[in-house]
Amino acid sequence: MDTANTLAEWLEYIERQHPQSIAMGLERVREVATRMALGAPAKHVIVVGGTNGKGSTVAFVEAIARAAGWKVGAYTSPHLLAYNERVRIDGQDAGDAELVAAFAAVEGARGDTALTYFEYGTLAALWLFGRAGLDLAVLEVGLGGRLDAVNLVDADVSIITTVDIDHTDWLGEDREAIGAEKAGIIRGWKPVVLGEIDPPSSVLRRAYLLGANAIRFGSDYFCEPIDATRWRWRDVSFRLELPMPALRAPVQLANAGAAIAALRALGKPVPRTAWAEGIAAAGVAGRLQSVAVGEVEVLLDVGHNPQAARALAASLKERPAQGQTYAVYAALADKDSHAVAQALEAHVAHWHLAGLAGPRGQDAAALRERLAGTAAAQGEMAETVAQALRAALARARGGDRVLVFGSFHTVAEAMQALHSVA
Repeated sequence: MDTANTLAEWLEYIERQHPQSIAMGLERVREVATRMALGAPAKHVIVVGGTNGKGSTVAFVEAIARAAGWKVGAYTSPHLLAYNERVRIDGQDAGDAELVAAFAAVEGARGDTALTYFEYGTLAALWLFGRAGLDLAVLEVGLGGRLDAVNLVDADVSIITTVDIDHTDWLGEDREAIGAEKAGIIRGWKPVVLGEIDPPSSVLRRAYLLGANAIRFGSDYFCEPIDATRWRWRDVSFRLELPMPALRAPVQLANAGAAIAALRALGKPVPRTAWAEGIAAAGVAGRLQSVAVGEVEVLLDVGHNPQAARALAASLKERPAQGQTYAVYAALADKDSHAVAQALEAHVAHWHLAGLAGPRGQDAAALRERLAGTAAAQGEMAETVAQALRAALARARGGDRVLVFGSFHTVAEAMQALHSVA
């Protein structure tokens, strides 16, 4: 490959280089990283793992640190509309030319070592960060933790947001097994922030064995609403009164709280004004994102597993629609769509089921079969998310709400469809 190739051509090329989209293990990617002479990506590193809330937590860490005047790099996945979203430096998505140069550097070093799409992307991001003179790199784990490519990097502070059932083919069937994989990002004698009140014992055991300082939500720090517009973060020696996050779901207080705890644990001074400024500024597309289509509110959410669906249900309960709620649901075939629909069916009046293309996708009829016994199984079927969204909008009236959810692919297709509506 030549560095003159376009980003689109590079992405097509790297998709073809490995027969599997997921291949767990660090040996291959570590070998290529060594050949690339990749050092620390920044002066300080925070690694964020967990089942849900990773992207939002990265956004809070990034926004607070940037409000403090630090130069920050953030690596997240997957993207919604453009690959560039995955790599941000100083608040800006990486440009095509930067990513092309980074992929060329990876390609030049890998020789005959096969890399997955995610491994290419991780090495490219670390290469770019290493050249950017960053104060802080915030890295989101792709899948699991122990064997994820991001785990090449030793975190100064790690965050495990939540542990719940997802990716069981790769990570295990229960929270204890999945927690053991997530805990692979913990480093000896370094702090780990645990963003849920009841983490699996496998996570706590790993922290204890490594001598890591486990900083636990509900034990070592607390997040408490004050009123509709303010909340409090506190630990034994520090207290903040903060505006409610622009990321508006109730679960976002836990994500913001974990971000604050991690930055506190880093030990680098943060101006007091930066905490509030960052909490108010942080935003992530596709997390309960609201778009008005006439007098109908369209809510977009990438939630795709039962825990995310329960959090989404709590958000809908807190902010009920004036009228009815229509759901547009499309899910990958390896997700527990039955439990997802059960978590939300009390808040949805009408369901529209859509198909998703791709090797992990399924059509609306297959999705309906998986939903047997739920109200969603009676939903209207459409070939694509765009068609389902158009059908829901055609039925909705002023004051109604259309909820589009189920995966990053679902939300991305809906966003593209909404652009054409606008």
